[in-house]
Amino acid sequence: MAKVVAEMSMSLDGFIADPQDRTDELFGWYGNGDVEVPTADPHMTFKVSEASAEHLRPALTGGVGALLAGRRIFDQTGGWGGRHPLGVPVFVVSHSVPDGWPRPDSDTTFHTDAIAALEAAKKVAGDRIVAVSTPTLTRQYLDAGVLDEIVVSLVPVLLGSGIPFFADLAKTPVRLGDPAVVAGRGVTHLTYPVKR
Repeated sequence: MAKVVAEMSMSLDGFIADPQDRTDELFGWYGNGDVEVPTADPHMTFKVSEASAEHLRPALTGGVGALLAGRRIFDQTGGWGGRHPLGVPVFVVSHSVPDGWPRPDSDTTFHTDAIAALEAAKKVAGDRIVAVSTPTLTRQYLDAGVLDEIVVSLVPVLLGSGIPFFADLAKTPVRLGDPAVVAGRGVTHLTYPVKR
């Protein structure tokens, strides 16, 4: 059965983007090393520290079977040009379908219900990871009790304000197990199991 994992880069004070929805301060670690990690997009190769490369490789080499995203990130990235860097089917939770979508050259689908999108993603992923790449869906899946892990790539910066990773949870406290820790350059990757 698929494991459902939320993963985001986050500032030390808990934000996944600044007030203008920019991530420059948080994504610097994707290019601050000398180890190349290719993606499914031939135009995108990460250059990270060896530790961060070890953290990234499983997801980029078949460990992830499907990705859940929100409309905000879909619009910001232009739908990743039709193919996400993970090279997996993308399930976008949105109240509407953007013009020009769905496209025959893309395995991106649109769903109005977050739980239905998750179930569809799990079917496609099989026994691989279903990755969640949005704070809104992360909160919904935590509240529904269906999230298995949280991975925080903690960046040593304080943004002061912005878009929080965890806010307005309906069911708290959410208890997590002890993290697996990978210390990269300019980032610490923390993998927490969600206790149920």
